[in-house]
Formats: sequence, structure tokens, C-alpha cells
Amino acid sequence: MFLTIANAQEKKVTLRVLLPSSTPNNSSMYVVGNSPALGNWDPGKIRLLRENDSVWSFSTGAPSGSVLEFKITRGTWDTEALYVDGVIPQNTVVQVFSDTVITLAPVTWNDISPARRNRAATGRIVGTVNYHRGLKGEGLHFERDLIVWLPPSYDEKPLERYPVLYMHDGQNVFDPKTSFIGYEWRADEVADSLIKSNAMEEIIIVGINNTPDRISEYSDTPLGQSYARFVVNRVKPLIDSLYRTRPSRENTAVMGSSMGGLISFMFVWWYPDVFSKAGCLSTSIGSRTSEKELEERFGKRALDKNLRIYMDVGELEPSLVPGNRTLAAYLQKIGYEQGRNLDFFFAKGALHNEQAWSRRLWRPLKFLFGR
Repeated sequence: MFLTIANAQEKKVTLRVLLPSSTPNNSSMYVVGNSPALGNWDPGKIRLLRENDSVWSFSTGAPSGSVLEFKITRGTWDTEALYVDGVIPQNTVVQVFSDTVITLAPVTWNDISPARRNRAATGRIVGTVNYHRGLKGEGLHFERDLIVWLPPSYDEKPLERYPVLYMHDGQNVFDPKTSFIGYEWRADEVADSLIKSNAMEEIIIVGINNTPDRISEYSDTPLGQSYARFVVNRVKPLIDSLYRTRPSRENTAVMGSSMGGLISFMFVWWYPDVFSKAGCLSTSIGSRTSEKELEERFGKRALDKNLRIYMDVGELEPSLVPGNRTLAAYLQKIGYEQGRNLDFFFAKGALHNEQAWSRRLWRPLKFLFGR
């Protein structure tokens, strides 16, 4: 998701968005993308101009040869434009060599998608979950909820203690009613199936909801460090006090996708004494990241080799494939071994969405907790 520049000559790029008839009244349109002019992936920062009741537009300059990636929203990620009902689209990608006009015609919006509503109405959570509402963290701007999934034998074995997996983007982990696109990771169904087939040990899964600060909180930023301290100093002690956990680092893991994959990797780097396992799916790492940059970043504090790290990336995530391959190669260079403490998986035909992650969730669960 980085702007690449062929030369400095600037070209004009114009977006025109033709609104579907279902667009709520008094809505505003926004573009969100991979440059400051496109909001740096802030879905409510760059507002389009209203031409009339059905057309909004936006113009910006871009260096010739640059690659723009973007989406259209009504101000939040939950209100993303859809071009097929129920299907979250890939980024619109344009390489700019001349003045360009791009016309987009969404068919609906994610928050009002009929397909999403139908999935949410029929979805359910398998097993027992508990909710903990409104947790505050020092240095964080927003409260957030936790959803805790208990393994099948939890009530039947009162003396048993369980490993814990902490998952970011908790709204998307178990419940289609709260998930970003009406599709959740199905972590409850997948874990329940693997446990009952004796393919993995029983674990507790804690979903930590995201907030409007998601991008900053899931990055190597002051907010990201505050979020990590919140999980380590607030969330984990709470879970260990309320549930029968195995609190040691050997039994504590973290997992996420996209920016959640990035912050999961940062967790085991920042706190290897707390987390010994990380699942990093479709990690948002720059396509131009080099091994030299990784060496400079991690050289002063080498990654603990007593970790298990799962990484993957989808074939249809072209902006993420190079960076993920580079990170996997770097880990192997410093001593990680594929199949032992590292599992890097290239998912052929996979897109960047919850459906894709749910289909391969069994892989990190087995690698991190397999019997």
C-alpha cells in the first residue's frame, strides 16, 4: 500500500462516484487510500464534493507513474461501498501516467447490504461466550469490549486450566451480527471442530474489539504501544483473574489479520516474556520493505527464538506479498525454521477479507496449539 513514483511530473486524477438509490439521505462520501491526498487509510478524512443528488467527485494530483489504491466510504469502514451485494471489494488500483477520470458505481453500502443483514439474522455463536464491556486503557482514546469464548470442556472440568489466545478485531472473530462485513472468522466453529477431532488442545479465545483508532493502535506508534500495554497490563490480568487460564508465556498467544497481523508480530517482539506465539495473517507490511530495514529495526533487540510465529498472505493481495515474503525470509535468516518455530503459508487464490481468513484459520490454530 505504498505510492511508487516513476517521475515527478504530476497528473490530475478525478474520481466520480454514482450513488446507488439505497444511499441514506444526508450521507457524505469519502475516499480512503494509500497516500496523504487519499487520507492514508483514514475512512473519514478526505470528503468528496457533491455535484448533485446522485454524483460526488474528487480531484487530486499524483506523480506520473504512481500507483494509487483506494476505496469509497460514507465516513467509516463499516460504510464501505460495495459493487456486488455482500462482497467486500479489493482496493481500486490505478497506475497514473496521464490525466485520469475514474467513475465508480456502487450497488449498495456495507452497513445496509441485504446480504449482510441476512447473514447476521441467521448467524449464531457456537459454544459459551461471556462479555466484558467498556474497558479503559491508559493512553487510549476509546473504551472497548471483550468477548471471551470458552472451550467445550470448561464447565465439565472445573479443575482444568487452559491456554489463551488473544485476537484483535474482536467484533469479527465470532459473531456475524457485529462483524465488519457480516462474515466473521468463525473462530468458535473452527476451534470447536479442531478440539473435538483432537487436532488441537482446548483453549480460551479472547476477542478484543477494535476502535476508531484501529490503524494507529495496530501500528508501531505511541498509540500502538499504549494498546499493547493495555492488553498486557489490563486485559490479560483480568482474564487470568476471572477464568481458569494457564498464564505463562508458553500458553499465551496473540493473533490478527492485516493491521492486526502487524500488531500481533509487534506484541511478541515487545513482550516475548508474555506472549510466546503469534498468528499474523495477511500482515500489512510494505511491499518495498527490505531485509536491511528489518535488520536495522530489530537488530538491537533480536527476536526471541523461543517463539512460534505463523505468517500467511493471499495470492490476490499483491501489495502485501513482497513484504510478507521478505519478513519470512528475514526470520529464517536469523534462525527461524519453517515447520518448527515458523510457518509461512502462501494462500493461492485468497483475497484480503474475513471469508479468506476464516477458511484458513485452522492452519494457525493447529500450528500454535496443535496436538
